[in-house]
Amino acid sequence: MNILQILLLTLFVAFIALRLLGRRRAAARFARWTLLGLGAVVVLAPFAWLLAAVFKDRSVLNEYMFLPPIERWSETLNLNNFRQLFRGRPSLTGPVYFWEYVLNSTVYATCTTVLQIFFCSLGGYALAKYEFRGKTALTLFMLGSMMIPSVLLLAPLYKMVVDLGLVDSLPGLIIPGMVGTYGIFLFRQACLAVPNEMLDAARLDGCSEFGIYLRLVMPLVRPMAAAFCLICFLGNWNAFFAPNIFLHSQDKLTLPVVLNLYLGEFRHDQGVFLTGTALAMIPPAVLFFALQREFISGLTSGAVKG
Repeated sequence: MNILQILLLTLFVAFIALRLLGRRRAAARFARWTLLGLGAVVVLAPFAWLLAAVFKDRSVLNEYMFLPPIERWSETLNLNNFRQLFRGRPSLTGPVYFWEYVLNSTVYATCTTVLQIFFCSLGGYALAKYEFRGKTALTLFMLGSMMIPSVLLLAPLYKMVVDLGLVDSLPGLIIPGMVGTYGIFLFRQACLAVPNEMLDAARLDGCSEFGIYLRLVMPLVRPMAAAFCLICFLGNWNAFFAPNIFLHSQDKLTLPVVLNLYLGEFRHDQGVFLTGTALAMIPPAVLFFALQREFISGLTSGAVKG
């Protein structure tokens, strides 16, 4: 019987003992916390395994599930994976380093996310709060376009990028993704909840239309904007298909494309690939923890008194 089985058996015995002693509320509380703890272990175990694999030597990578015994740490734990990962690799334009791929992904994901939030929020605000001819038809057309697979648009999009002379460049990736129907629809739904009386009051106070959008509407839809920011950043950070098609030079590739190449290059040294994967998880994690407070804040909390 291994340690895990002993632990589970101990928890089960403790639960039965509480039930036999008539402490049902304590037993229910114990069972609830036990299930939450086991769920947390199941979720966090892959991350713990990845973190251990980053520092393990290639000779013991598959020998131990997590870390080797303490007495072997001096000979089995090192930073060789980081040294291999950040070593320059030859290309037609000279040596390319891993941090360049990180910079490419950061610029691509950040610029695309900022532009999408700006243009999608403008479009959603216009559809929600302005009346103009063809508004219903335009909304239906936009919703219908969401049913078209993006792969079908790749050929004409690539032709447009070629005509603009933006192939093999980050602007060639960023410009086509500046706005999306999904984002416009999300912001439209959020802006519908903003009271029209607030907008009319701002106009009476002399605020410009863009000022109303920037100073009044955007703070009120901040929770949804934060959620869309995270979704958009993750989508662009993990994008593989478009960067793999539009980018050709080695020094302009993004992290997902490079990590896919590392699967073949380091097939006998998986620790280097796992180290790159672990580093690629850090920016999305930082963004999530920075925006998590916005997810629980109210849409118009404190905006209207009464």
